[in-house]
Amino acid sequence: MSLVGESSSGLSSDDLFSAVIGQGQAVSQLQAAAKAPVHAYLFLGPRGSGRELAAKAFAGLLLSEGSHGEAAERHRKLALAGTHPDFTIVEPQGAALRVTEAEQIIRHGTISPVEGPRKVITVVGVDAIEESAIGKLLKVIEEPPASAVFVLLAEEVPPEIITIASRCVTIEFVAVSAQLIVTMLVIEGVSPKRAKAAASAAGGNLARARLLATDDALAMRAELWQQIPSRLDGTGSIVAEAVTELRAAMDSATEALEAQQVLEIEELDARVEVTGERGSGRSDLIAKHKREVRRLRTDELRFGFATLSRHYRDVLVQGPNDRAMSSLEAIASANEAIVRNPNEALLLQALLLKLGS
Repeated sequence: MSLVGESSSGLSSDDLFSAVIGQGQAVSQLQAAAKAPVHAYLFLGPRGSGRELAAKAFAGLLLSEGSHGEAAERHRKLALAGTHPDFTIVEPQGAALRVTEAEQIIRHGTISPVEGPRKVITVVGVDAIEESAIGKLLKVIEEPPASAVFVLLAEEVPPEIITIASRCVTIEFVAVSAQLIVTMLVIEGVSPKRAKAAASAAGGNLARARLLATDDALAMRAELWQQIPSRLDGTGSIVAEAVTELRAAMDSATEALEAQQVLEIEELDARVEVTGERGSGRSDLIAKHKREVRRLRTDELRFGFATLSRHYRDVLVQGPNDRAMSSLEAIASANEAIVRNPNEALLLQALLLKLGS
């Protein structure tokens, strides 16, 4: 008898998804899907909407099916922690999913489960995939091993992965509303004023909002971006000065994250010292930390571009303005370029030169 969705283990189905905020429809779909899972799912929505947390919770449901009591509890807790032996998370090591990572996905899929009848493989960032890796990933999704359930995470479905997406059941996630983020932060002890500032800067990303809520320099960075249009005078020297200041501010923005990462390393080292674990995953954790820093800097750029866009939209409210329109187009182009992992300094220099011309 399946226990999926029941609460005979201490960690019920609702408990599993308790950290997935503002995604009631997606959670309901996943709870229903776990009763008769298919071979592949596409979790579609913006980063920070809870896709990764939902993937872990969904894995917990799938891997605990048929288990009872403490055994079911164990499966679910391990899945939430990302440490279940039959649960694998594959993330791009660089800006895009490469052939080596597609081969890793295939390898994990073909290996028999360790503890139960199935395994779950989550692939992060499938919408950023190199052309040479698409065929390999498509093949394993079209001809999946009987024991594997694939969960693909993407922010959008670009043309090159339409065929892959068509082989999956799509579960849509939405950006978390600013008001809900404010409510959550206040419940967690953040002051209403700081919660509103963090929510406004987070762009629907609850995890980022939590980080920003501890960031005393958030208001300073927002003001720095707000002042850019009035500072630009068409000269390269002002652009160079502004880029230096913006990048220094972004450097400071990583401090809260890096402090959190130091604690994670210390916790891992302490656990290894107690348990004597081999293959503890320290190198994987360090690689994960590097990706987190890169994503944070991307988030900072998007926050800055959104701040600039608000300025030029306010100009347009006052009446037609060709310069404001061209500035918004330049910002949109720079925002799109971020996904190609460009040189940060050159991207900012090119944008500010266009805004100041």
